[in-house]
Amino acid sequence: MKSDLNRYYLVTTADERTWPKEKKIIFLGEWCKRFSRKSEWSNINSKVLKYHWDDRNKLENDFIYLNKIIEDLLELLTNKLNEIHNEIHNKEYWRLIIGPWLGIFTQIVFDRWSSLNQAISNNEIEKTIILKNDVSRFVPNDINEFMGLLIEDSWNHFIYSEIIKKEDKINFVYNQEEIKYSKKIKYNTTIKSFLKKILQNILIIFQKKNDAFLITTYLNPINELKLNFKLKQIPQIRSRVEINYSNIKLERRNWEIINDFDNDFERVIKSLIPNQIPKIYVEGYSLLKYVANKQNWPYNPKFIFTSNSHYNDDVFNAWTAKKIESGTPLLIGQHGGYYGIGKFSFIENHEINISTRFLTWGWTEINSNKITPVGMLKTKKIKIDYSNNNSLLLVQHINPRQSYHLFSSAISSQWLEYLNDQFQFVEKLPQAIKKEIIVRLHPKDYGWDSALRWSNKFPTINIDKGKYSIHKQLSKTKIYVSTYNATTFLESISLDIPTVIFWNPNHWELRDSAIPFFSELEEVGIFHRNPESAANHVYVIWEDVVKWWMSDKVRVVLIKFKKNYCNVTKSLATNIYNIAIDSIN
Repeated sequence: MKSDLNRYYLVTTADERTWPKEKKIIFLGEWCKRFSRKSEWSNINSKVLKYHWDDRNKLENDFIYLNKIIEDLLELLTNKLNEIHNEIHNKEYWRLIIGPWLGIFTQIVFDRWSSLNQAISNNEIEKTIILKNDVSRFVPNDINEFMGLLIEDSWNHFIYSEIIKKEDKINFVYNQEEIKYSKKIKYNTTIKSFLKKILQNILIIFQKKNDAFLITTYLNPINELKLNFKLKQIPQIRSRVEINYSNIKLERRNWEIINDFDNDFERVIKSLIPNQIPKIYVEGYSLLKYVANKQNWPYNPKFIFTSNSHYNDDVFNAWTAKKIESGTPLLIGQHGGYYGIGKFSFIENHEINISTRFLTWGWTEINSNKITPVGMLKTKKIKIDYSNNNSLLLVQHINPRQSYHLFSSAISSQWLEYLNDQFQFVEKLPQAIKKEIIVRLHPKDYGWDSALRWSNKFPTINIDKGKYSIHKQLSKTKIYVSTYNATTFLESISLDIPTVIFWNPNHWELRDSAIPFFSELEEVGIFHRNPESAANHVYVIWEDVVKWWMSDKVRVVLIKFKKNYCNVTKSLATNIYNIAIDSIN
């Protein structure tokens, strides 16, 4: 038996009440170490476990494996939920309702399970400290509350604890203090929302029972008005419907979906689901159906069109699932950037699976009869005066400290490598350009302490915490520097704002169909694979950015890129209308 001197206490989260005193510690990941608490962890005898998805081949293989597991679980839950609620629905009905939660929850648990198993495979673990908890208090009410919980240290500590107890591979001791629970913020009704409700009630008078149902389409008001005009219907104001359901009946969760052929992970995920599936899908399902059915929405809509509600709106999903069973087409619009560019994405796959037609900003896929380009849904016109713009706007990406839904990006602790790339970019620039930099942070920080990290590294740098419209900033920007694969660089390019892109290709992998387009961007200096190359290019073009941006070689590449990924077209409403009518026939 090895000496205790060679053994470690395992710490799973940043909750310091689980950090033992005067013991050697293994931090399960960088998410345990808040930068703002550096004084507490910097002098501890500790090491940090290497993140298992630093092996990107493993990540992609795990993504493929998890897709299969999610499908298997959906099949099993279809049968179980039909049995519980005495109903007969197919898998596609339940995919719409529970799909986002099931997919994200399964991927999260696999990540946490993998980290724990890596810790015990490569290290001598003495014990871990688990906080006292009440299982029922960690069951989310609905998908929206789940999305709030998954970023919390308290919920993650609970999930780690449940896995540890179920697997019985790590010794643990209880700290009798309870896990801290985050309270929901309640917002007061504003005059604006009150007036919106009045207008909503007036417009609904003119709704016909077979009107197309449009909600969170991401179309600007003019394009949405045009689409309604073509459909010969009065525009409506649609809002998310909240259900505050808090009762839990553990006796309704006394069921299993385990079989003899499961591996260790599959046994864990199947044992966790009955007590973690949101209340609105079990105890509150009858209420969910009732609220969905009583909405003053079209009884027999021609089609349903959204770009967002399918992701985090349970009432919409329950209503839509029923309409789809009756043959109503569902059109889903591309939500933002990344789609069609990143190598893999659970959310993109889910949206294509549940839709009748998936409407993109320009890209398509070979042999797909669902994926249809219509043009850029999120369009905005802003006035740009190149002659008066002097700043360099660098926008920082943010993700939760621990993984959530999987897509080819910098995941979890890999964000620190991503941030180091941003620091290197700034360091490589001459002082004359550095003083013009504005670093725009995301309004959500997820506990990364971004502002503190930037100010610690560059005390005089101009930091914008993302409280104001980015479009206003873009209109005053000499160069926009994009550091991740998402929406903003597509918007800046579509607005014809000089744009330089750089990211680590080992974290932001491209799908095969996108590689030729980014190779062409790279040839003209728009896309770079490392911060040094991007900084050098900015230095070279800084004195006359417009000359570079307006050069023939850049324009040719931009025209081709825009057509495929951010195609701004005057016929957007017509394109959507034609596809919608085609989906009906």
